[in-house]
Amino acid sequence: MNPVVKAFFDEHTNTVSYVVSGVDGNECAIIDSVLDYDGKSGRTSTESADEIIAYVNDNRLHVEWLLETHAHADHLSAAPYIKKALGGRTGIGKHIKEVQAAFGKIFNTDSRFHTDGSQFDHLFEDTEQFNVGELRFTCIATPGHTPACMTYHVGDAAFVGDTLFMPDYGTARADFPGGDAAQLFESIQKIFALPGDTRLFMCHDYKAPGRDEFCWESTVAEERAENVHVGGGKTQDEFVKMREARDKTLAMPNLLLPSVQVNIRAGEMPPPEDNGISYLKIPVNEL
Repeated sequence: MNPVVKAFFDEHTNTVSYVVSGVDGNECAIIDSVLDYDGKSGRTSTESADEIIAYVNDNRLHVEWLLETHAHADHLSAAPYIKKALGGRTGIGKHIKEVQAAFGKIFNTDSRFHTDGSQFDHLFEDTEQFNVGELRFTCIATPGHTPACMTYHVGDAAFVGDTLFMPDYGTARADFPGGDAAQLFESIQKIFALPGDTRLFMCHDYKAPGRDEFCWESTVAEERAENVHVGGGKTQDEFVKMREARDKTLAMPNLLLPSVQVNIRAGEMPPPEDNGISYLKIPVNEL
């Protein structure tokens, strides 16, 4: 069964969220939702998530899963907000535990924060399968950008997170804690092994120079042939040399510090302090 895919693009964070459903049934999964966050004021809002909720309700869909492709460093997850409104279970790759351990040290989290992934309802294994109505999903572990990166393959579609971008933009960075350029190359080869007409859905688009419109869908064949970082038969050594040199020139994402603190908690804010307010930390000279 091939899925029906509805995309929602948040231009503020250049993030694409997806609602994935079957042709006949009413079950669906939501992938990589966005909670709006104003970094200047520290205030959150839910316009992006409310669009998804409205679509689900208008189409009489039933949410079974709220999936994360990884612990995002560029936007806050809206999974808890959507779960409260629509139900469903939260899921992410099992190596989120490594991400939690690394960033738990960076943010000096207290004893209430557990690095066992228990904040999520389910931790997916590589090759694990699960159903969403008539759809059969297969999990493909694709680490390299982060240890927890997971691609969700269903029918003729795969949701690749940050592992790949559009062919004219390239691939994800590999310099975050636990990232590895050689591992990223190997993960991309897993995606390239899928049938050439498999639709690939990106988590982000930043409009490559010369392109006028945002885009977030390509195919395996297009990426194999045309991806500027890894396509056209480039070797692992060529890719690693390019990726490591490029990563040294990149600034940290604007919302990395608030995003990671929230997303390693499955989208929840840190526990309120004794005045009832949640706080996000800024580690000085650490990243």
